[in-house]
Amino acid sequence: MRRRAVDNPWVDHVWAPVMLLEQVPETAPWSTLASEDGTTLYYAGSANIDLFSAETANYRDNLMDGEPRVWVALRQQGGGAELELTKVTADPTEGEALFESGTEVIGTVPMPPEIAAWIAAFVDAFHVERVFQKRKRDRANLDRRRGPDRA
Repeated sequence: MRRRAVDNPWVDHVWAPVMLLEQVPETAPWSTLASEDGTTLYYAGSANIDLFSAETANYRDNLMDGEPRVWVALRQQGGGAELELTKVTADPTEGEALFESGTEVIGTVPMPPEIAAWIAAFVDAFHVERVFQKRKRDRANLDRRRGPDRA
């Protein structure tokens, strides 16, 4: 995570996810990794990326995008300045839904190649192409909703 000082009358800094580390470092969460000119990089902590077989089409689309991304969400704890890592996902649909909360720090970071390979293997193993089937209305149900007076 990057904490950057800003010249703004309402806030003095902004947070943004910067990168996803492939290995969990041997340091405590929220340890300072680097600091320079009003910008500080922190190790936010470890998280799992959960994969679900029903979402393989979303993972596949993310991987095929050319620049696969991972969505990272953090929340302020108890109104204080500290943040808590709440979600890391490779599902673009779930990631975009995170932006709707408005109360969390959300951002995307490039997906490391090792994680992309792991997700690609998951998609290869579990993806089942689903054919879209348009539903047809049942005429009997339409007539019942209109009532006996309407034809």
